[in-house]
Amino acid sequence: MRFAGSHVLSVEQFSREDIEQIFKVADSMEPYALRKRVTRVLEGAILGNMFFEPSTRTRVSFGCAFNLLGGEVRETTGFKSSAIAKGESLYDTARVLSGYSDVICMRHPEAGSVAEFASASRVPVVNGGDGANEHPSQALLDLYTIQKEVKAKGGSMDRLRIAMIGDLKHGRTVHSLSRLLALYECLDVVLVSPGELAMPESYVENLRSAGHRVTVSSELNQSISQVDIVYSTRIQEERFSSKEEADLYRGRFRLNQAIYTKYCQPNTVIMHPLPRDSRSDANELDNDLNQNPNLAIFRQADNGVLVRMALFAMILDVVDQVDSHSRDVNWYHRRANE
Repeated sequence: MRFAGSHVLSVEQFSREDIEQIFKVADSMEPYALRKRVTRVLEGAILGNMFFEPSTRTRVSFGCAFNLLGGEVRETTGFKSSAIAKGESLYDTARVLSGYSDVICMRHPEAGSVAEFASASRVPVVNGGDGANEHPSQALLDLYTIQKEVKAKGGSMDRLRIAMIGDLKHGRTVHSLSRLLALYECLDVVLVSPGELAMPESYVENLRSAGHRVTVSSELNQSISQVDIVYSTRIQEERFSSKEEADLYRGRFRLNQAIYTKYCQPNTVIMHPLPRDSRSDANELDNDLNQNPNLAIFRQADNGVLVRMALFAMILDVVDQVDSHSRDVNWYHRRANE
């Protein structure tokens, strides 16, 4: 893939070599993310952050990543605060806002909407999630986290054993992640969900056609007993016709320390794209896991900044200039001193 000036709309754009390149650049961003150095390589550049669905981590992470490279961020959140509420088309919105920005990140509730927007944009567009379809930057940060976690334990991406759990029908994070995992070799993938929320067959077939072993299950405990990674997802309430329908599935697959100790291997890594639903009727990842060193959900969130910094640096073609526009940090920052 030629990154400079390109849209990032789907994980299908990436080869394994592309991913390795992104991760190499992400590694180089660590001093800046940890506030050990400051770079102003994107000084004067503007990110248009357009989020038409609720978001905390993705929206703030993209903005933080751009700021850490020296750029500025302008945001639109929700339909009511945009001209779309007045009937403006995605085409017109794209033509106008791409004149105000150097790169745009967009989240929208309809599948395919970000690609439609990008077709009219005059600047690169990054898909921040389009309905139940894709979330490419989340899949990249998930894969980056998996690689770091298993490597720290002496493992590798090839021959990885992973269980994906929860709402696999509507979960765009697992859709995109499964596509990236298909690029590796000899994986053992367990898909755990209620039958009604099973992973769409196209994603299952993509993994199998790549030579991976895929097991479909509706039973949690045995499914997590022989894996390196447990990747849990929440019930995607916003994709259901009503809260009552979503409630039929909420809390089906709960993981706590007692279940982890009984069924998981000692080094099994726990991941979740966040937010985890901690309400009592869901409680998909119990708070008693917070002190478990294999709970990687917050490392996962931190890694999102590194990966998104890498994407911006590559899309705006400044990777080789980052260090030359840097200086020491002149304020105290706890993470830089850890």
